[in-house]
Amino acid sequence: MEDTITIGELSIHLTRKNVKHAHLSVHPPNGEITLVAPEATRVEVARAYAISKLGWIREQRRAFDQQAREAPREYVERESHYLWGRRYLLGIEQASGRSHVRLDHKRITLVVKPGSDAAAREDVMRKWQRGLLHEVVPVLIRRWEPRLEVSVSRYYLQRMKTRWGSCNHQARHIRLNTELVKKPKDLLEYVVVHEMAHLLEPDHGERFVALLDRHRPAWRESRAELNELPLVSEV
Repeated sequence: MEDTITIGELSIHLTRKNVKHAHLSVHPPNGEITLVAPEATRVEVARAYAISKLGWIREQRRAFDQQAREAPREYVERESHYLWGRRYLLGIEQASGRSHVRLDHKRITLVVKPGSDAAAREDVMRKWQRGLLHEVVPVLIRRWEPRLEVSVSRYYLQRMKTRWGSCNHQARHIRLNTELVKKPKDLLEYVVVHEMAHLLEPDHGERFVALLDRHRPAWRESRAELNELPLVSEV
């Protein structure tokens, strides 16, 4: 059962599930607020709990507001772009034939058709980035399936504004933010493990935390580092 709690300017998405304790979360990058509560929790009780946490909620949202954001990309010569946590300069080459991307130790070079605009160049870049993720993500899933004793039936890549990943517990699907291609690979691995752990424990309760503590003890550091890195710009 789901409800929305409004407290001043804040909107909190309330979900009731088979959990022992309430769990309040503020999600990057936009400060979306969710509250998971035991099934029998009344709205007024959940509201009172959220009010008691208002100071913490606003502190988390201020941190997200102050977080660095990437400047909008124009896909022009010598523009900065990130791949797996490293900064590269962009090169533009115009040539007939199929557009593609070439990578060396200092530059990402877009080989595009003459007269291509920023939107066309961005499309080439994003398709290349998704291809890189499709090379890495299945390897990570296969690595962690036996460790977590869980099976992922399918994964999806999607550009998301408020989450680094999500999972469908019943279908055993996980979904990953395509922006993770810009972050260090160990942070991508943390998100993969996080979402795979949700297939065992859908909520962020004590059992979920225990799973991460056991299998990836430094997960809190990974989460903090990921949330401190620049977010995608929004136009």
